[in-house]
Amino acid sequence: DMTFPTIKGEDGRDVEITHGNFIPLLESANRDVRKAAWDGLMLTLAKWGNTIATTYSSSVKGDIFSARAHKYPNTLEAALYSNEIPRSVCDNLIESVHAHLPAMGRYIALRGKLMGLETVRPYDMYVPIVGDVKMGLPYEEAYAEVVKSLEVMGEEYTTQLRAAIDQRWIDVYENRGKTSGAYSTGAYGVHPYVLLNYHETLDNKMTIAHEMGHAMHTWYSSGNQPYPTSDYSLFVAEVASTCNEATMMRHLLKTFADDKKALAYLLNHFLEQFRTTVFRQTMFAEFELIAHTMAEQGQPLTRESLSKAYYELNQKYYGAVCTVDENIANEWMRIPHFYRSYYVYVYATGLCAAVSLSDKILSEGESAVRDYRKFLSAGCAVPPIDALKLAGIDMSSPEPIRRALGVFKDTLAQFKAVIMA
Repeated sequence: DMTFPTIKGEDGRDVEITHGNFIPLLESANRDVRKAAWDGLMLTLAKWGNTIATTYSSSVKGDIFSARAHKYPNTLEAALYSNEIPRSVCDNLIESVHAHLPAMGRYIALRGKLMGLETVRPYDMYVPIVGDVKMGLPYEEAYAEVVKSLEVMGEEYTTQLRAAIDQRWIDVYENRGKTSGAYSTGAYGVHPYVLLNYHETLDNKMTIAHEMGHAMHTWYSSGNQPYPTSDYSLFVAEVASTCNEATMMRHLLKTFADDKKALAYLLNHFLEQFRTTVFRQTMFAEFELIAHTMAEQGQPLTRESLSKAYYELNQKYYGAVCTVDENIANEWMRIPHFYRSYYVYVYATGLCAAVSLSDKILSEGESAVRDYRKFLSAGCAVPPIDALKLAGIDMSSPEPIRRALGVFKDTLAQFKAVIMA
């Protein structure tokens, strides 16, 4: 029943705001279009605020009932138990990200300077700041570049990547009735299957690396484990895929080291991955924790209380360099992940683990690759925390998160040097 208003698009034509075109509208070079899209969606959500708050409150109450019925001390402990994840993982993530908020502030301030803005607002965060760089390739060439960038993973790994084409693992192009997006899936005893909807862009090239990371994780796990322990947990599901992306990004940065514009484009792409996957998802995880803690303490979850909590979080994360307008308080209402409680943190921990793993593989070579293959082969024979320890990554400590955030700071310094030269 919810509909959004019609605004003037970049070409001056009427365009109705939808969930699907909201982010593309925020990528517009025209700030009036961005503001109109932002206000249109946020103010519409606000009209339904009481209904959405009641719906979310019911979801949280369900989490609390289940946790208490099963004698868990709180909802977070209940959510972490099935994967044997210690609470320290979430606590370390939030604390480490808080410590690196000044670095994110420097990135946002630089973004505003490059866009010529006196004040950065939330709807300015999505505009590409390095444009006119074409890095797409025809599929066969893009796939070959992915394989080349992952040669550091060893001959067995890359041989199997090449075999994936001959064995028809991958459905490449968009087709009528085909689902959107990209994913990898598998059935025990059969090679993995990968769905793409390939277009000649950098994002789609990175998607090949990402989905083949999932596929190789499945291939190693199924090939080395009996059926009962062949699957791997959600906590590590994004590690292999994102490790492939991070490794490929390092390869591309070397390849285009002498092309200033391409280098700036790649560095900014990497920075945006950190902004959206580590900082933003950690803020989401913190909002979930605040909301559940409020309800566990008997405080009502209303539109006002939830919006206040979300607004204050945005002030903490971005307020030092961004004008956090009052409409940001409504943004929590458009995030579907909140109805699957304590899930979003794995995006952030997964990327941090993956960047740390990629760093180890590129710096330590074959010994790190051998350890990485042990992780890929572990399935769920051991808890996911212990599976990552096989690769030398201990996510129960803050060190991998700090290491990954150190990569963010180094990338920011490199981007600033390139873009301001």
